[in-house]
Amino acid sequence: MSDTNARISDIVNSNDVVLFMKGTPLFPQCGFSSRAVAILDHLGVAYGSVDVLQDMEIRQGIKSFSDWPTIPQLYVKGEFVGGSDIMMEMFEAGELQQLMQDAQVAKAE
Repeated sequence: MSDTNARISDIVNSNDVVLFMKGTPLFPQCGFSSRAVAILDHLGVAYGSVDVLQDMEIRQGIKSFSDWPTIPQLYVKGEFVGGSDIMMEMFEAGELQQLMQDAQVAKAE
């Protein structure tokens, strides 16, 4: 496992919910990241985030880690969920809420 994969694995496994995104939750740097943040905020779950624009190794490494070509990327309890389109589809179907509930994800404070 490369150093980058080890770093990503550590991040994914040390947060119940983590969003790899462009920018920060307070200042998303792309529309897709902004939509992903809005969904998570609407769900009211606690989540960590990684600004891939601050680390090129993570930015490229997360794509091979998940075998998913785009950012943002959502992980819940160590499992890759998808990007903002998948998040929106799951949210609209009530599946993302159910996933968070089943995973017993903490609520945001």
